[in-house]
Amino acid sequence: MFDRNKPYNDLPNLPIDEKFIDKDILKQWGLASRALAELNRNILRIPNPNMLINTIALQEAQSSTAIENIFTTQDELYKAVSDSLKEQEANPSTKEVLRYREALWEGFKKVKESNSINIEVIATIFQTIKKTSQGIRPPQSQVVIKRGESELRSGEIIYTPPRGEGIIEDKLDNLIGFLNEEKTFDPLLKMAIAHYQFEAIQPFTDGNGRTGRIINLLYLVSQNLISHPVLYLSKYIIENKDDYYFALSGVTQRSSWKPWIQYMLKAVLTTSLNTNQIIDDILNQMEATYNYAKPKLKWYSLELNQALFSQPYIKQKIIGEVINVKSRTTLTKYVKQLIQLGILSAKEDGREVFYVNNDLIRILQG
Repeated sequence: MFDRNKPYNDLPNLPIDEKFIDKDILKQWGLASRALAELNRNILRIPNPNMLINTIALQEAQSSTAIENIFTTQDELYKAVSDSLKEQEANPSTKEVLRYREALWEGFKKVKESNSINIEVIATIFQTIKKTSQGIRPPQSQVVIKRGESELRSGEIIYTPPRGEGIIEDKLDNLIGFLNEEKTFDPLLKMAIAHYQFEAIQPFTDGNGRTGRIINLLYLVSQNLISHPVLYLSKYIIENKDDYYFALSGVTQRSSWKPWIQYMLKAVLTTSLNTNQIIDDILNQMEATYNYAKPKLKWYSLELNQALFSQPYIKQKIIGEVINVKSRTTLTKYVKQLIQLGILSAKEDGREVFYVNNDLIRILQG
């Protein structure tokens, strides 16, 4: 019997029994798989898919950290992304969000190299998020999960993860083996099952939720279900947070896998459809902006158009580098023309000026 006050060392190893995968789950899996495949096709329509790391992935980073009650504003984020100095001066919450995006990017590069999820990938994600050299939590670490300050019975223990010499390592080895073997379950089902298992193991002293959500995306990349980690799952989890934690606890307390897997598949379906719409809107707006600007500005290029849609805020210096203009006078004239045409707007921050793509912000904020 599960006891929330004792380490859950009896957490069952994977795989789960196939009896949990019934026709309801298979129907939901079919819908989610088709939506995810369409998203992947849409990602590849973008001239430079990596630009999504600066747009959709930034939204994912903000939402994922917000789940952990770490909040920052869009304005702070956009300024920090467009200016390395601003990033260094950013407040702690903004730096947490930016580290999430950095962890997503670093993990993505490692997955592309190894084409698998392994302990090095997982450790890199965690260490980047927390800016630490720490690894798997030691056996003496008394980690427990408690109710939040805003909940009834605040501070009450609701879960105690596995603990003891070699136990966490064994559970992680089993999880990684499950993800990388090819005999059981479709990868989309594996992602849902493995996410519960990772959250139940809680292998690190902190940052497990964010690490686990990045692993979800990178696993789908490793299985060639999406080319880039831009599935915006954290927004769905925030909007359905109570259901998320209820379904998680259902697996722990009653081995109730069906609601959990259905929840995750619905998250993939909903998020795929929403992300598809965002990509469509970005591509349509990029084309409309280029077709509007090019006849009026002979110097306006496709490369500049792409740069303006790679991040919501941009500095004048970056514009100059893209169009290869070194004269400050000429560059200032060009930026003024972009403002006059409504392609950008100026936003002052003390002595600095950022140039804002309001159409991109409108799309990202929905």
